[in-house]
Amino acid sequence: MKFEPQKQHQWLQQLVGEWTYETEASTDPGPGGAGRGRETVRALGPLWIVAEGRGPMPEGGEGLTLMTLGYDPQQERFVGSWVGSMMPMIWVYEGSLEAGGRILNLDSEGPAMSGVGCGKYRDVIEIVSDDHRIFSGNALQPDGSWRPLMRTHYRRVR
Repeated sequence: MKFEPQKQHQWLQQLVGEWTYETEASTDPGPGGAGRGRETVRALGPLWIVAEGRGPMPEGGEGLTLMTLGYDPQQERFVGSWVGSMMPMIWVYEGSLEAGGRILNLDSEGPAMSGVGCGKYRDVIEIVSDDHRIFSGNALQPDGSWRPLMRTHYRRVR
């Protein structure tokens, strides 16, 4: 069975490259300290990307991350995962592009910030330009709004 790349797969290919990143410090309690690092995004054929990140952790040591993203034409949804060396869980993504084609919303579930039960989260990839993108993590609040947890600027190195 052969799958032809669709426009959504092509959208992901713009992320391929070498990037530096800088995370803004969070003023809220919870995750998110200021930090800098590097990320390598490579194509896994024409249908998937794999992003490997590396940077110092606020409490010391180095954090490693691995994200996979693709598009499932049967579900008509972007799909993927994220793991980090600082957490014992995998975040499974399902998402879609906003109408303008610059913003990819990736929804997942994980431990609630309160420490009790599960919570809903949305990671957002926003394309600012060919060489600048923003990644933000958000938590769903009881009133239906999304509370920002962290925001990271990525700048293309090559």
